[in-house]
Amino acid sequence: YFQTHANALNLVRAPLTLAGGEGIKQSAAPVRRMVEALRAGNICRHSFCIAIGGGAFLDAAGLAAALFHRGVRLVRVPTTALAQCDSGVGVKNAINYAGAKNLLGTFAPPWAVLNDADFLDSLPLPLLLDGVAEAIKVAAIKDAAFFRAIERAAPRIRQRNLPVIRRILKRCALLHLEHIASSGDPYEMGTARPLDYGHWAAHKLESMSRHRLSHGHAVAIGIALDALYAARIGLLPRTQARRLVTTLSACGLPIYNPALGQTRRGSLVVLDGIEEFRAHLGGELTITFPALLGARVELHTIDTPLMADCIATLSDWGQPLNVKSRDHD
Repeated sequence: YFQTHANALNLVRAPLTLAGGEGIKQSAAPVRRMVEALRAGNICRHSFCIAIGGGAFLDAAGLAAALFHRGVRLVRVPTTALAQCDSGVGVKNAINYAGAKNLLGTFAPPWAVLNDADFLDSLPLPLLLDGVAEAIKVAAIKDAAFFRAIERAAPRIRQRNLPVIRRILKRCALLHLEHIASSGDPYEMGTARPLDYGHWAAHKLESMSRHRLSHGHAVAIGIALDALYAARIGLLPRTQARRLVTTLSACGLPIYNPALGQTRRGSLVVLDGIEEFRAHLGGELTITFPALLGARVELHTIDTPLMADCIATLSDWGQPLNVKSRDHD
């Protein structure tokens, strides 16, 4: 491609290949290698850094591009379902530090994002489901019709029906992009993070599993847990909470992990994730929960004994579900 367009484009070096996955975010070493490659190529703020990979890789590459010359133009080419429908279209770039997810980073919108659905063809179902989990998340709090579409499509999703999955991921990406562009808080200066529904538990579960549990699968568990809690406090009808959990399971996503039951000095370790979630953004605790499907509410306090009881209940719900998905509220 660069040879064909050599009159307009100059590729300054062969691609720098680095391992993807969450491991690339566990230290600053990969970011330093990227920065050195940008320096060696004399990349300036009129040049471009092209990053091709999954969400974690794009997070690290985005941080390198944002730091170099105080920001060079970044073109993201997401290659995973999760990156194409969520992180790849966002404005955050970060790596982990001291066991905390995304503790070091910056907000820097990419110059462009190229979502090529052909990348999805080679992905195994678990990696596709990481993106579907984010689609269920955003549908549950922003778009009831989209949720019903996913609910109806769940058997085909589980069978890896790519045309169906592609449509769902595209709608998810558009909803994320719409929120970032129109929420009035793209750089998270406030205390609410609506797109992080289910994420307080997900982030903690990821770190507890040393990232053996993927982000999307952890989010699915967090969605299920917070749906159950929302039902217990009267925010979400129990029938809708059951539909939400059933849809996750019907798609092939987990709704429970044994790590939820881990204790330290008699307390559930995962509940530490509530304060860690607040500390990451600062200010008042604000956690998004589903109200009626397609709507949301932000809560500033969590009844931890009740949440612990919800975890125990979710363990039972995590057994095979025989409840059919329904198309009505």
